[in-house]
Amino acid sequence: MKHELFSGVCTALVTPFCDGKLDLEAMGELIEIQVESGVSALCVAGTTGECATLGEGEFCRLVSYTVEKVRGRLPVVVGVGTPSTEHSCRRASFASSEGADFLLAVTPYYNKGTSDGLVRHYHAIADAGDLPVIVYNVPSRTGVDLDVPLYRRIAAHPGIVAVKEAGGGYERLIDLISELGDRLTVYTGNDQAILTAMALGAKGVISVLSNVLPRETVELTAAAESGRLEKARELQYRLLPFIRALFAETNPAPVKCALELCGMISGELRLPLSPVGTELRERLAFLLGLPLI
Repeated sequence: MKHELFSGVCTALVTPFCDGKLDLEAMGELIEIQVESGVSALCVAGTTGECATLGEGEFCRLVSYTVEKVRGRLPVVVGVGTPSTEHSCRRASFASSEGADFLLAVTPYYNKGTSDGLVRHYHAIADAGDLPVIVYNVPSRTGVDLDVPLYRRIAAHPGIVAVKEAGGGYERLIDLISELGDRLTVYTGNDQAILTAMALGAKGVISVLSNVLPRETVELTAAAESGRLEKARELQYRLLPFIRALFAETNPAPVKCALELCGMISGELRLPLSPVGTELRERLAFLLGLPLI
């Protein structure tokens, strides 16, 4: 039976840093802005949260702080996927113990698991966390692409309830929703495809864009969900230049630059990421209508 999850916007939150350390004060301010803006859920320690650079202590502090700060006002999704099944399971168990609502598990990168190994990997995470799991497919990052037959095998576990699909194009979404839509809730991971994905039957977006423009992203998904397609088209096209700027260099460098320009975080990144170039910084400031700082 299909699990009904959140619909609309789940913001894939950045992780603020200051002088090499977690900036939880800034994180708290970001969370409050998101809650007040009407997003449906928050995701921490995902790709946009620079999960691969978080030490274990940092991961635990970030998750604990976020759950405590949100205080049940929104569902909290925690990114637990790593190249190691054992490590992913430990993170899943911790997120569950701290009161998270859902787990997001990216396909294990670098190792490029076999089909059988990927199925066992996801089932192990679902068992360890005892929370609903959202499978995250982003082949441009991981080198692994889940096709529909493999999704079907992974979804045989009752704890696997949803998909964040960020690869495979529209045909993949069509196949997923038509063949497994009665079993899995589908979200897009591509902000430029929110309207198209929702028109095909996706329930919303796990979004980078909404870090900076949460109200506008919520308005777009609400219009798409209610069938106001002309309004949704208008919003999607209006936001497209900014969305393209956010992905002109490796995420989350542009979105952190945009948040810094808005005076919300320091913009600090962890290597091997580095700050965006001057041209993109100026472009982001222009699109936001802000002075360059």
